[in-house]
Amino acid sequence: MNPLLYFLIFLKASLFSTGGLGNLPSLHQDLLGNGWATETDFGKAVAVGQITPGPNGLWVIALGYITFGWLGALLALIAIVLPPFIVLLVAAGYQKIEHYPAVRGLLRGLSLAVVGSLLATSCALISAPGIDWRGWVVALVTVLVGLTNRVHVIFILVGAGAAGYIFFQ
Repeated sequence: MNPLLYFLIFLKASLFSTGGLGNLPSLHQDLLGNGWATETDFGKAVAVGQITPGPNGLWVIALGYITFGWLGALLALIAIVLPPFIVLLVAAGYQKIEHYPAVRGLLRGLSLAVVGSLLATSCALISAPGIDWRGWVVALVTVLVGLTNRVHVIFILVGAGAAGYIFFQ
């Protein structure tokens, strides 16, 4: 078993999950695919994680121990702690550089990229088969209400969902 690859598998699962059992599918696929774990190992690890006090994510450390001993537990621990730690370091560093124009420009560019991605996804969804003029009306009203900045986004989403339910049931 390659310790670096083992660590990277756990790190990838930690980076692309929301915690708790969110990394289970990724770890399940990768560790079973490499032959480094069995279904029983996952059952034991989840059981240990559920009966121990503390965060649900502790099952990952149990899985590391079950599949690779103390080194596996240590690598799993580092892999699940490293991403939040890096976020804390970036947040602390950001407070020191947030006033620079280049940083503001970078964040503005990222914001525009996110908006562009959302618009492209929205257009793809609204153009899907089965969406007629009523879908366009709901989308247009939702966007117009959102642009006013007078209605909280939660109410906009609930209203759009209710309109979609009424129009398309």
